[in-house]
Amino acid sequence: QLQLVESGGGLVQPGGSLRLSCAASGFTLRAYAIGWFRQAPGKEREGVSRISSSGAITRYADSVKGRFTISRDNAKNTVYLQMNSLKPEDTAIYYCAATQSTIPSMTPNAYDYWGQGTQVTVSS
Repeated sequence: QLQLVESGGGLVQPGGSLRLSCAASGFTLRAYAIGWFRQAPGKEREGVSRISSSGAITRYADSVKGRFTISRDNAKNTVYLQMNSLKPEDTAIYYCAATQSTIPSMTPNAYDYWGQGTQVTVSS
């Protein structure tokens, strides 16, 4: 059974950092591009970042460029999202998702497998 499990969320003060992890089980992550998405209450799910299967190509939403870094360790079957300089508007449930498509999309419907999400709250 294909599963993605996110971890690393929590409560952090503005300006703080968190590192999210997306671990895969039941399949080899190296064959998939991985996207990170987030959904705040009352808002649509939006793409935050994407990394190609090899890790060579990354994309970021304008709202997180320069603050978030996506990376992957295929040997550990895990993808990471390092989030620095966090702002209250980054508060959301964060999801990782996997696709075998090589089209560098950050729209949710381009992804086939999803994790259950992890809550990130940025507040003083």
